[in-house]
Amino acid sequence: MIADDLDALDAQQLRNALRTARAQVTFKQAIIDKLTHENAILKRLKFAAQSEKFSAEQKSLLDETLDADLAAVAAEIEALQPAKAIGERQRPRREKLPAHLPRREVRHEPESTTCPTPNCGQAMQRIGEDVAEKLDYVPGVFTVERHIRGKWVCKCCEQIVQAPVAPHVIDKGLPTTGLLAQVLVAKYLDHLPLYRQEAVFERAGHAIARSTLAQWVGECGMQLQPLVDALSAELLRQPVLHADETPVAMLKPAHLRDGKTHRAYLWSYCTTQFNPLQAVVFDFAESRGGQHVRDFLGLPGTQDKPGWRGQLVCDDFAGYKACFELGVTEVGCMAHARRKFHELWANHGSQVGEQALKFFGQLYDVERQVANADSQGRFDARQAARPLADALHQWLRQQRQRVPDGSATARAIDYSLKRWVALTRYLGDGDLPIDNNWVENRIRPIALGRQNWLFAGSLRAGRRAAAVMSLIHSAKLNRLDPYVYLRDVLERLPTQPASRIGELLPHRWQPSLPR
Repeated sequence: MIADDLDALDAQQLRNALRTARAQVTFKQAIIDKLTHENAILKRLKFAAQSEKFSAEQKSLLDETLDADLAAVAAEIEALQPAKAIGERQRPRREKLPAHLPRREVRHEPESTTCPTPNCGQAMQRIGEDVAEKLDYVPGVFTVERHIRGKWVCKCCEQIVQAPVAPHVIDKGLPTTGLLAQVLVAKYLDHLPLYRQEAVFERAGHAIARSTLAQWVGECGMQLQPLVDALSAELLRQPVLHADETPVAMLKPAHLRDGKTHRAYLWSYCTTQFNPLQAVVFDFAESRGGQHVRDFLGLPGTQDKPGWRGQLVCDDFAGYKACFELGVTEVGCMAHARRKFHELWANHGSQVGEQALKFFGQLYDVERQVANADSQGRFDARQAARPLADALHQWLRQQRQRVPDGSATARAIDYSLKRWVALTRYLGDGDLPIDNNWVENRIRPIALGRQNWLFAGSLRAGRRAAAVMSLIHSAKLNRLDPYVYLRDVLERLPTQPASRIGELLPHRWQPSLPR
């Protein structure tokens, strides 16, 4: 509210405005205090980590995670602080970029060099320029972008005009968005920890300290979070979702001294292969508790903000059960049921297992035949396949009467019989998948990078990794080059209005026009 507005208010309106402003200041200060406290904890953790005995690889992972966390916290605190005058800002001190690196000039000049002063209109003269260098990287080669901003002055009225500095995802940062995208993709898609990237960059001709790389990762993670929030909101508007989870290692403060890790979990939620919207969102949590699923789905929800009430394709993990009591419809995974019988046949040569696999094979043959059909086509084919499912159900019930309780065969049969309604729900809906393999394929690459999943102190690093991986893997689902996508998003994010953040989501993204 500006001063002119205040002059128009009466006493009661002024009091109300003051109360609102006071509440906003109190709320922001509470967040700043919380982040400041977290910042202090992270700094103590960094000191503690240096004083304990770790392997060289463990220490490198710890250091880069702590530096990234500290940078992210500092960026959040700065975003909440009142804007400082230009003269009060500290200019970052950094060494000059090496002279041997190739340079590419990017010139920025005012749109008009005619004096804008009213009643003047004289042609302005160029009196100098400001030069800012940014480090760029394409695989294997460093280059330097020299951003040259010419200064123009009007001799008549001495007014100076200069093209403004383009907003950057890291204010006054050294790296281009191309270099930032390379670091993120290498870390979260190619599973290269920052200490390995440091060595790669050194071989390419320029050493970048891993602490610097970690700061970039932390700041980018914070800037990308609104985009991930928008992706999650879009995902929760879909009627059918897959869900799965996988364990990852996390180092907690209490374990710093002994170096042991705590088992955390990365939860994965994605649309089905039949949905035109292709997206996956990862959610990092300290445990495998079902509360994490309910939190992501917004359950139980409120009247103003109801939780998700769609159909959830998942395995038989108990953590999902409470969701089904709150209005979510369970869709079983036929692949999990089949797997039980495959183990019987592969490990013990079980005839029951062999016969069951033939039944499952017939059901999957139907799915392969209609893999490219539309929803109605799948529904029609599945209705025709229902007698196959009924025959399997009847056969399982007969076999169960012939095997003793507690045997491996009984457990395999019981798994299918107890979940039969959920396992066969896909037969009555052409938009449902037969199994949960689609999301398992999304989460499987994470297992390749588990050696990178060593987090220090808080959930911040895990959540940051989950956020960046959500964008990278959603880009892959939409057949985008993750590097090209992230580079463009990081370029546009500083000037993208919050109301149009959805335009940058992978399934809607269109590359910006070349400069």
